[in-house]
Amino acid sequence: MSKLLPIFRIIAVLEGVSYILLLFIASPLKWFYDDPQYVKLLGMPHGILFMAYVVIAVLISSDMKWSTRTLWIVLIASILPFGTFYIDKKYLNKTSRA
Repeated sequence: MSKLLPIFRIIAVLEGVSYILLLFIASPLKWFYDDPQYVKLLGMPHGILFMAYVVIAVLISSDMKWSTRTLWIVLIASILPFGTFYIDKKYLNKTSRA
């Protein structure tokens, strides 16, 4: 098991939460109420978390013995709302118990 797995799980959750806040709270406030302050506030942290998620996923993929298909699923999940939570439950939680 990869030493980066606990860090990756935390990054995955934080990335997922920041994405949901950005999509469902900050963006509607920006477009419906002309208030971009929350998008500005959440945009940079989300971007950093997204990049960290992608980099760490690639780094741990060989330690986790993920196939290329599994790695692509993990990466694509980062652009889907609630996707990182699915990845944590399906691919990361099992391996942390082993």
